[in-house]
Amino acid sequence: MKTVDSVARMSTLAKMLKKEGKSIGLVPTMGYLHDGHLSLVKTAKKHADVVVMSIFVNPAQFCPGEDFEKYPRDFKRDEERARSAGADIVFYPSVKDMYPDGYATYVAVEKLTDTLCGASRPGHFRGVTTVVAKLFGIVKPDIAYFGQKDAQQAIVIKKMTEDLNMGIEIKVLPIFREKDGLAMSSRNIYLSKAEREDALVLYQALKKAEEAISAGEKNVQAVIKMMTDMVKQKPSARIDYISIANAKDLTGVKTISGDILIAMAVFIGKTRLIDNIIMKV
Repeated sequence: MKTVDSVARMSTLAKMLKKEGKSIGLVPTMGYLHDGHLSLVKTAKKHADVVVMSIFVNPAQFCPGEDFEKYPRDFKRDEERARSAGADIVFYPSVKDMYPDGYATYVAVEKLTDTLCGASRPGHFRGVTTVVAKLFGIVKPDIAYFGQKDAQQAIVIKKMTEDLNMGIEIKVLPIFREKDGLAMSSRNIYLSKAEREDALVLYQALKKAEEAISAGEKNVQAVIKMMTDMVKQKPSARIDYISIANAKDLTGVKTISGDILIAMAVFIGKTRLIDNIIMKV
């Protein structure tokens, strides 16, 4: 496995791989890797000749007052985990290399970013789409891999890729969960023991909603109220949003039908966690 810490070197290496006729799979991450990240690498190995994992804590996607400075970082640990999963290249650029002095260009996807996490974190998705567009330009992947936990992000990136004719296939893989159902996240490390227990309510509320809808419930507000009541029982929980939306374009639905995304963001203590499920009704 190679570790590349320069944008110029990564770009040159990608061009060489393309000349050799090699296909490239990209797994973009912010590091502090968990098994969900590694599952993306393992899947990428099945489809691409060369798998590149990027590790970059992107300042452009953090809003004021968020956890950019304290976001967990352990590159040596990440390097070992990436190697164990089969990554061929770890791309580990610096902030200065990605955003040099005078940097002034951003990519924004409209409408899709107005709801859910986009409403709670203004500017967040502009930072996401900008850094992903840059990574696509540097690494030149044929396929890029993302996790379903960041459902809105995956939809936004697909839209960007299509609208800008990037010619890159976007694969979105299922949420990777702990044995008790908690969605894996690098931020889970922030949780105290009691908060970790309270955090289980996200998945429990989603499963309760899934059961109700499967049993015939069509009323959006009734399902949201049921989920809200469950979450509010946990002492450390504070709801950011709970939403039921069209799974393709994130528009709100009046009645539960078709492909729906049930998504939620909840603060457990000071830690903001997200989770979701997709249903076909």
